[in-house]
Amino acid sequence: MNNQIIHICLIGCGRAGMIHARNYKNKVANAAITAVVDASEDAVKAAAEELGITKYFTDYHDILHDTDIDAVVVVAPTNLHRQIVIDCANAGKHIFCEKPMAMNTQECDEMIEACEKNHVKLQIGFMRRFDSSFCEAKRLLDEGEIGELVQVHSCTRGPSKPQPWMYDLKKSNGILAEVNSHDIDSLRWMTGSDIDTLYAVAGNFRNPEAREDHPDYYDSVLMSGTTKNGIHFCIDGAAYIQYGYDSKMELIGTKGKIQVGRSDKEFVHCTTVENGTKTPFVGSWRTLFIDAYLEEDTSFVQAILDDTPTKVTGIDGRMVVATVEAGNRSITEKAVTAVK
Repeated sequence: MNNQIIHICLIGCGRAGMIHARNYKNKVANAAITAVVDASEDAVKAAAEELGITKYFTDYHDILHDTDIDAVVVVAPTNLHRQIVIDCANAGKHIFCEKPMAMNTQECDEMIEACEKNHVKLQIGFMRRFDSSFCEAKRLLDEGEIGELVQVHSCTRGPSKPQPWMYDLKKSNGILAEVNSHDIDSLRWMTGSDIDTLYAVAGNFRNPEAREDHPDYYDSVLMSGTTKNGIHFCIDGAAYIQYGYDSKMELIGTKGKIQVGRSDKEFVHCTTVENGTKTPFVGSWRTLFIDAYLEEDTSFVQAILDDTPTKVTGIDGRMVVATVEAGNRSITEKAVTAVK
């Protein structure tokens, strides 16, 4: 039995970051969260106190030469991913990087190169690949339950109002990156193929205050196209829908279909004379995919211990970024666009 402990530092103590940190505190075998980093002193102190650790910093450079730290979980803003990942790779730290991987494919290529050169693991945070329902859908698909796959329909719609920085596409790459990265990756995973060409349309329907300073901002998007192996797809995304967190996928084959994803908060339906049927809607990705986060965190540590490839690689992250770039070009140019 391997008794080695992988000591992990979290870089970015926001909502998603703390999910990973809590997992590594006491839920993942052979792992321990030993340090945290955040630019906000209040946030990093609060995180360290909750996790019961003494190492906390406001600058990630302070952990680069700490030989007691084996790996980092990067949950900083996307425009900071490239430099953090390259610096940590050069310091010999294994890296789990949340999605979106980077701002463009050039940054992705540089991150992959740095990790390969320094022989460290790189895993990208696409947790749907570890969700039990999505894994079962993939198994059924691969076993031919619905015949030959013909079409994929996928959506993610988030309830929250975007932060003001997200209005600037130069910082956020739009909701194709912030919201639909998971749909794009799940599409590639299910079809076993990269995307060939696509066409996207988008608009700002819910955030009128952004229109003057950021006329290209969109809170609703519809993207369709064809994979390189000939499967048709449609992805839709939205921000600030308010009614709940809406994520699902439909796989259509020559002999049937598979639906995966749920919107019910609980598997309880209450029907009364006064109110009819009430079914509480899922409010957040944090509750819907909580088990998947634990599975991906466990998988990352196991890849380090076993010296095996990570299940979601830098190439997977890069191809999602390439698709986002193509989608945003299509929106701007109003044209069918190839994914490069």
